[in-house]
Amino acid sequence: MRKLIAQQWVTLDNIVAEEDGGLGFVSGEPFDDGTRTPFQDSAMNLIESVDTMILGATTYTQSTGWATADDQGEYGRKLNELAKYVASTTLDDAPWGDFPAATVVADPAATIRELKGRGGKNLWLWGSLTLMQSLFDEGLIDEVRLLVCPTTRGAGRRFFQDRQDLSLIEATGFENGVVLLRYEVNSK
Repeated sequence: MRKLIAQQWVTLDNIVAEEDGGLGFVSGEPFDDGTRTPFQDSAMNLIESVDTMILGATTYTQSTGWATADDQGEYGRKLNELAKYVASTTLDDAPWGDFPAATVVADPAATIRELKGRGGKNLWLWGSLTLMQSLFDEGLIDEVRLLVCPTTRGAGRRFFQDRQDLSLIEATGFENGVVLLRYEVNSK
């Protein structure tokens, strides 16, 4: 069965969005097809393991620039080619530049259950903290990927709002100071 992988950028003090909603702490870099780093290889391993991206409406609105991002190389091309689903009760459509539009779904939990039952690669929940919290509550998230940035914020929106039991899959540090922590979500 396909897994739903939730990925979040996070500070050392568990902040995933600053008080103004910003992500000024993110330590990513543009992807250069000519020069690959271990961090970029890790990101490529993720994107090659998925064929579907799940987004909330706010993250979708903030992310449509990816469809025209020229500085993201192969990573950007693969991201743009993924099938996309946007959880929203207010959007009628979700265009993605010259790429196939995202499918808008009002019941993301039901959609993810259906997608998990189909054949294919894993599903990737990109950002979308509110959606992620609801999918945790539904028991639908199988893996958490935290990209821990070497900074703190002290205040902002935290990744975990309640108790979650996790089992470590991987802990890898990179040259840019980011640490990838991968966890399997234990059933409640």
